[in-house]
Amino acid sequence: MALTRVTLTSGRTVEISDLRLTSTYGGMLEGYPFTRWNDRLVDGLARRTAAAFPNTPTHLVTPHRDHPDLPAGGFGPVELLPAVTCVGLFLSHAVDPAVDPVLHRSALAVAWFQATPDIPSGDTADPALRAIPWDEAAHDFEL
Repeated sequence: MALTRVTLTSGRTVEISDLRLTSTYGGMLEGYPFTRWNDRLVDGLARRTAAAFPNTPTHLVTPHRDHPDLPAGGFGPVELLPAVTCVGLFLSHAVDPAVDPVLHRSALAVAWFQATPDIPSGDTADPALRAIPWDEAAHDFEL
């Protein structure tokens, strides 16, 4: 059973069957976020997503990076990623029109960042999330 459905900009409807939300900077005890730190967070998220869903292709939505007008520290300017880190298992009908639609579905594990802990839904989900290139990134599987 799906937690929610999202309509991609391509018109395809995908279901989110597994969703994990965490605080982007929850483990940061001191200091401030900067570009290299955020690069490591994003790379780590991609690796954790692949490890969590080893039999499913993965896709990382490129996050928005905010550069507030704050004084730079020893590591350079402040750079902020959205507050919530998300990993979800997305399912939809098969990509390949030649397979039996009753026996086949497509899947993609997606990692992204968003500003709030709201569950994405319908056609109001973040535009970057809705722009997933499903037909290129997802793979079909047999039920």
